[in-house]
Amino acid sequence: MSDMTKESEFEDLLIRARRRLLQMHFEAGVGHIGGNLSCLDAMLYVHHHVLAEGDMFVLSKGHSVGALYVTLWTLGRLSDADLCRFHRDGTTLAAHPAGGWSPNIVFSTGSLGHGLSLAAGVALGKRLKGEPGRVFCLCSDGEWQEGSTWEALTFARHHGLESLTVLIDGNGLQGFGDTQSVASMADLGRRIAGFGVNVTEIDGHDLTGLSQIGQRATGGPQVFLMRTIKGKGVPFMENRMEWHYLPMTADQYAQACGVLPAP
Repeated sequence: MSDMTKESEFEDLLIRARRRLLQMHFEAGVGHIGGNLSCLDAMLYVHHHVLAEGDMFVLSKGHSVGALYVTLWTLGRLSDADLCRFHRDGTTLAAHPAGGWSPNIVFSTGSLGHGLSLAAGVALGKRLKGEPGRVFCLCSDGEWQEGSTWEALTFARHHGLESLTVLIDGNGLQGFGDTQSVASMADLGRRIAGFGVNVTEIDGHDLTGLSQIGQRATGGPQVFLMRTIKGKGVPFMENRMEWHYLPMTADQYAQACGVLPAP
């Protein structure tokens, strides 16, 4: 299969997933759309092209669980009927991951700063038990303002957890503004590299960049700092902080669907 064909197929998958994500969030009347769209490309790529038997995916930025549900839907692991229960009373498809009901969702996450600790613990556990498999953890860039995240990085580097891959959704925006204004995060890659960890900066919306995620580091964990756009794919949402929170009105949903290419 040519690179052009792969890119075309992935773009078709991405468009279908974006449309279903918007539909799910609109029908549920909930927000956090921007951060879901910024990490959807990476979520799809990892699940469709990287994860193998024995691997585990940990979603640390739990408010983007919609992207995970839709990704599992594209794999046939969740149905349309399942997605219609998103954010409803008594649902398993909660607004943040509720661990244990699905083999694809092991931990309850979303209290930001906890996911990397859990992922690092699993990676060490696999080594101690002699189990195969890698662990992938998707974090937000804002989570790196949490001390627990840096403690987990120290732990992972100290133990040389080569099976751990960390993906950072670097969309530059968080609940109270841009990450640079809130806590000076512009040099995040350099700071992480200062711990002796392998850091690769990639375009989180480019297939060439995403294809590097399958690479495995030696001597310790691998970190991919993905440069992304909050609200990617919906122009009026892109790089707008309010789409961290806001649900869509009917007019906005129609407008969002109108700007997406037909599936």
